[in-house]
Amino acid sequence: MTTIKSLILGSAAGLLAIGGAQAADLPVKAKAVEYVKVCSLYGAGFYYIPGSDTCLKIGGFIRVDTSLNSSGVYGTPFFQGAGATNTRSKDYYTGRVRANLNMDTRTATEYGVVRTFVNTQFQWSDSTDGIAGGNNEVDYAFIQFAGFTFGKAVSQFDTQWVLSHPSISSGFTGGSDDKTGIPQIAYTASLGNGLSATISAETTRPYRTGGIYDVNDALNVPGTTIYSSSTAGNMMPDIVANLRLDQAWGSLHFAGALHQVAMTYNGANETTGHFDDKLGYALTAGFEIKNLPTGVGDTLRGDITYANGATRYVFGGTSQVSGAGFALFNGNNVALGNYMDAVFASPVGGGTGTDLQLATDFGARLFFEHYWNPAWRTSLWGSYARHENTGAGNALMVARYNSTFVGSALTGDANFSISAVGSRTAWTPVKNLTFSAEIQYAFVQTGLSGTLNTAGFTNKTGLASVGGQGTFVGQVQALRSF
Repeated sequence: MTTIKSLILGSAAGLLAIGGAQAADLPVKAKAVEYVKVCSLYGAGFYYIPGSDTCLKIGGFIRVDTSLNSSGVYGTPFFQGAGATNTRSKDYYTGRVRANLNMDTRTATEYGVVRTFVNTQFQWSDSTDGIAGGNNEVDYAFIQFAGFTFGKAVSQFDTQWVLSHPSISSGFTGGSDDKTGIPQIAYTASLGNGLSATISAETTRPYRTGGIYDVNDALNVPGTTIYSSSTAGNMMPDIVANLRLDQAWGSLHFAGALHQVAMTYNGANETTGHFDDKLGYALTAGFEIKNLPTGVGDTLRGDITYANGATRYVFGGTSQVSGAGFALFNGNNVALGNYMDAVFASPVGGGTGTDLQLATDFGARLFFEHYWNPAWRTSLWGSYARHENTGAGNALMVARYNSTFVGSALTGDANFSISAVGSRTAWTPVKNLTFSAEIQYAFVQTGLSGTLNTAGFTNKTGLASVGGQGTFVGQVQALRSF
């Protein structure tokens, strides 16, 4: 009996051992793969970052531009550089290629959505870069949290549609147009029904510094060199506030800015003293109307801007170098003008001098875009910007022009304006691929008259007649977005 019991137990143990071995050889169930999931909380294109509750959207574009009779980089008229003289030294066409990448993240928290955004691009231009050169720029990089914005973002002064006006050119005068962002700290309060209010502190350089000119310093050759600015270092940011209404039909935008106008010294150092600081300002009102009776997708956008001692809120944009001014030649005829926040005359030989004379500027822009069908659309636009000095400022500037360009006989005043009209037609044969062509005519009207000795201008000599001058600019573009 004992022997039989031992055999049974041994057999059972053997069977268990064999079963255990076979079980060990069976495949173990794999862990579930963590697939990327669509995040529908913030619109199309967002995905959850695996292992987190943060949603990410990645986008960008490749853009190829060719400009005719233009500064090339921004598709703007030749108001500055060698091209302004309209001689054989200018580039009759220029090209540029951009590769853009942007990333947008959103995370829901107990304080609301935390957002980060960065927009960077690589660029190559045949007018400024070497064969394999190019450059990289960071246009926007900001954090948004609980109503606050920290970092490099579109100015709170600008209308909501400033990044999407229907044109190739991005160097418009006539209003604020900071397409590459301004460092700022801002707070936005949502008031309900699409109404919001924002206040911000924004850095003044490089977009907002229009320059301060002492007529006892050397004057620049307009469009060719930069005058020596007496602007003090950054002492206070621009204080900007806006009130906006966003609805399905469009938007309204009202904004104001305070801008400090502060000079360095009347001479080379602090022993010479300085005139008192002044406070400049700018005001703007803008609108956008969507889906006009003229067709589905049609839009009308516009804004007007007024500034005192804050020139760059009207002569803004990414293309014009502050302090260089404008010049436009057609043969021996020329229009020219300088813009600055203020002009003054430092006391020389113990005199009293003339304190800061703040300039006044006015700008207006209007854009209309019509869709012929989903693939074809055409836009018409116009812009206007005017710079005016005080009576004392004009007297100082005209005298300085005549003493700088020896042999000139200039009369009138140093006020000037720039107006432009243009049209763009775009074709989108497939989604996110657009080919477009644009033409514009720009005109510089100067308050100066008489004759100008052109010896200081590139490839120019002799006397030129001073008066209003115009020019045409053309541009074509291929754009692939993703």
